[in-house]
Amino acid sequence: MYDYLIVGAGFAGSVLAERLARVDNKRVLIIDKRNHIGGNAYDHYDEAGILVHKYGPHIFHTNSREVFDYLSQFTAWRNYQHRVLASVDGQLLPIPINLTTINQMYGLNLSSDELSGFFEERAEKKKELITSEDVVVSTVGRELYDKFFKGYTKKQWDLDPSELNASVTARVPTRTNKDDRYFTDTYQAMPLHGYTRMFEKMLDHPNIHIMLNSDYKELIGEIAYEKLIFTGPVDEFFDYRFGKLPYRSIKFKFETLDQEKFQQTGTINYPNDYAFTRITEFKHLSGQQHHKTSIVYEFPKAEGDPYYPIPKPDNAELYKQYQKLAASMENTYFVGRLATYKYYNMDQVVAQALSTFRKIRTKDPQAIPAGNP
Repeated sequence: MYDYLIVGAGFAGSVLAERLARVDNKRVLIIDKRNHIGGNAYDHYDEAGILVHKYGPHIFHTNSREVFDYLSQFTAWRNYQHRVLASVDGQLLPIPINLTTINQMYGLNLSSDELSGFFEERAEKKKELITSEDVVVSTVGRELYDKFFKGYTKKQWDLDPSELNASVTARVPTRTNKDDRYFTDTYQAMPLHGYTRMFEKMLDHPNIHIMLNSDYKELIGEIAYEKLIFTGPVDEFFDYRFGKLPYRSIKFKFETLDQEKFQQTGTINYPNDYAFTRITEFKHLSGQQHHKTSIVYEFPKAEGDPYYPIPKPDNAELYKQYQKLAASMENTYFVGRLATYKYYNMDQVVAQALSTFRKIRTKDPQAIPAGNP
C-alpha cells in the first residue's frame, strides 16, 4: 500500500514526492509515461557528448529564496544570466527592447530619459489592456510591435496577438536602460551538472518508487494507494468530458556542428524570418567546453505533447469546468502546469508544489512536525 500515487515525474510530482517521503516518511509511487524523470526539464548528453535539453532550453530564474534554497539541496549551481538577441532587419538586437536596441536599430544616441520620450511619442494609449497587442503598442508603438512581437507571437501561437490574453506579451518587459539580461530575477543559475542529475538526487529516497514507460490509466486499478497527486493534463484525467483544452506544441530539430561556437549568445529569436521561432546553443547555458557545439531549432505546432496552454477567454472558461470537477475530488490533488492549465515557469511550479505540501500536512493528522527543509 502506497500513501501517495503521483502521476508525473516533472517538477510538481518530484518535489511533492521528495517532501512527502523525506519529511513525512510517506511511501510514494511515481508513474510517468516517458522513459525518464524530470518532465520537460530533462537533459542528457547527446552523441557528441554535449549536454542538451530534450524539450528545449530551460533557464532557471526566481525571486523566491525558498524555492532556490529548496533546490540547492539537490544541486550546486552555475551562475548564468540568459541573454537573447532578435534578428530584425538584418541586425541582431537585444530583446527585451532596451536603450541599446533602439540606438543600434535606428542609429541614434539617445539617453535613458530621451528613450522614454521616444516611446511616449510612438505609444498608442489604450484605456484598457486586454490583448497582447494592446500591451505592446501602448508601450512602444506600432512599428516596434510589428518588428519584434507580431510575427513571433503569430508563429508561437498561430494566433494574432490581438486574439491573445495580455499576459503573453506582458511577460516581456521594455527597458529604458542598457540592461540586456532576459530576466532580472534575484537568483539566476543553471544546475551545475544538469537538471536530470538534480532530479535523481531529489528522488533518491527509499520511500520513493518510480515506474517509467507506464500509463497510469492502465495500472491505477492494480495499485493500492490512499491519495493521488496528478500532474498531467486535467482534461485527460476527466476523459475530456467538456472537450480538449487547447495547447501549443513544439517540434525540436537538433543539430551538432563541427565548430566550437555557432552564435554569440544562448538564444536568438527570429520573429519575422523562417518557420522556427528561435535557435538555442546549449554550451552557452551549461558552460561546457567542447570542440563541437549542439543547437536546437524550435518549430511551434498545433499537435503533439502539450507545452503551452493557450491564453484565450474561452479556454479559461473551459478550464473552469474542469477546475470545478477537480475541486470536488476527495484525496486527489492537481498540481503543475498541465493539471492547472497555467503557463508557469519552473520556479512557480516548485513554489506551487511546496505550497500544496503544506496544505496536505494541515489535513493529515499523522504528519510529522516539519523541521528545516
